[in-house]
Amino acid sequence: MTSFTVGQARVTRIEEVLERGFRPDFLFPGFDPDLFARHPILAGANFYDAASGSLMSSIQSWLIRIGGKTILVDTCSGNGKARALPLFQRFHMLDLPYLDNLARAGVAPEDVDIVFITHLHVDHVGWNTRWDGSRWIPTFPNARYVFGLAEFEHWTTGEGPKLFPENVAVIEDSVMPIVSAGLASFVEPGDELAPGLTVVAAPGHTLNQLNLVYESTSGGFVCSADVFHQPIQIYAPQINSRFCEDQDAARATRARLLRYLADTGSLLMPIHFGPPHAGFVRREAEGYRFEPAIPLASAAA
Repeated sequence: MTSFTVGQARVTRIEEVLERGFRPDFLFPGFDPDLFARHPILAGANFYDAASGSLMSSIQSWLIRIGGKTILVDTCSGNGKARALPLFQRFHMLDLPYLDNLARAGVAPEDVDIVFITHLHVDHVGWNTRWDGSRWIPTFPNARYVFGLAEFEHWTTGEGPKLFPENVAVIEDSVMPIVSAGLASFVEPGDELAPGLTVVAAPGHTLNQLNLVYESTSGGFVCSADVFHQPIQIYAPQINSRFCEDQDAARATRARLLRYLADTGSLLMPIHFGPPHAGFVRREAEGYRFEPAIPLASAAA
């Protein structure tokens, strides 16, 4: 499995699926295909499937073990969920070995202490719940499910359903059962989940998206959610996905995070990059480049 040690934290990727995703000109309106020629890493098989013309898309969680706590960041799409609308067909009635992959990392659902959700989109909350034969129940019964309060209100009493109506059913089957079970815990930017592990505002993709930032004297990382969908946005940070709610805020957040990553050398841990799924941002000329990280297993080999 893909794992990294950063400071006092051990971070492991828990895969739901790695597949051909959207075409770049669909995901990124105004995409310039010359980016592939200028930056060949972007056209490599880890990030782009030339035969289909589609970007490689990982949907995954990051499992963080730190200070005796087991923390799961984002919970992918989930099994057995009705997502029949055209935009969500790739998430419809899935049957994927996500919990088996979690078990391979040595973690049972009952072992998870905190589930941290960066934002409440379909591919980030699905395994919050599972079907028990009659209703949706929490998958991680002993966990505190941590959401941003503003993000929750955005989807329940705010503008979220108008901006992205396809996501309404997701809130109903993957978020509200957590609230009804009394397992939801609302946080604000600046809150700490563990020593050095801080909730940070990252608005734009959703109006109230959150990131998780770890800082220590021996290294750091950022769970960046959908600030970056693909490495393309490191080389062309002005490009937003078609799913970003506030285009200007998304660009400002991305620019700020790029500067932080380049300045600190922190490990970038996005949700959707192809292998090795994480890496470093380095300054190059007037911009930035992506340097894939070497996971522990690869380093040992």
